[in-house]
Amino acid sequence: MRRVALAVVAVVSLAPWMTRVTGAGTAATTTIEPALRRFLARPDEPLTQYRAVRHLEASNERFNLSATLDAITELLPDGRFTYAVVRETGSDYIRTKVLHPLLEHEVEVAGGGDPSRFAISAGNYELTAGELADDGTVKLLVKPRRRDVGLIDGAVFVTTADADMVRIEGRLVKNPSFWTTRVDLVRSYGRLGGVRVPVRLDTTAHIRFAGVSTMSMTYDYETINGRPVESASANARPAREEMASAHP
Repeated sequence: MRRVALAVVAVVSLAPWMTRVTGAGTAATTTIEPALRRFLARPDEPLTQYRAVRHLEASNERFNLSATLDAITELLPDGRFTYAVVRETGSDYIRTKVLHPLLEHEVEVAGGGDPSRFAISAGNYELTAGELADDGTVKLLVKPRRRDVGLIDGAVFVTTADADMVRIEGRLVKNPSFWTTRVDLVRSYGRLGGVRVPVRLDTTAHIRFAGVSTMSMTYDYETINGRPVESASANARPAREEMASAHP
């Protein structure tokens, strides 16, 4: 089961192929190409600090194991990432080998290295125009320029109006270990306090001999860049109340 942990942890290190738009028509073309140009030209809005409740769930059907974890997470102005677990349930193995290491990995990434090596940028990816998606967003295809764990082969979905990224879908271009044959993911973004932030991550890992393992993580922000925001969810409120009682 350690192979399951490796697959899931590799995905959180995040924060195209050439194609033609067939049957899209002139209206779609005039929407897609400008969206690609705006996305490439759009400056990064800095996320310098935040405080958020995270709810994590992971399971493996073959071994009939599952677990959940709630934690208060913080990105500090000096770049350090910290977390405090306030509640956890289920399989001890998944909690200690998957969920806790996932957060510990973020601590390590924040403490060293260059996070920009995983960014959706022209330096890391070839980006090409795709097509209009069913939900009205524009699909831009992304193909990594190198085979690094943490880079995604898939698509970025952006708004038609201002090319704001709303989600990433795809698979890891490089599997984190021999035991992992494929990792698919969907990472969703929202705009809070004028800053684009991740709000949900869903992964499906195919593991040799262990079958399919899934993991989901939601973010519920209290503050972003020093300013309070309103995004409380049903998962976050109990964790906040528990933290308040433990840290009066």
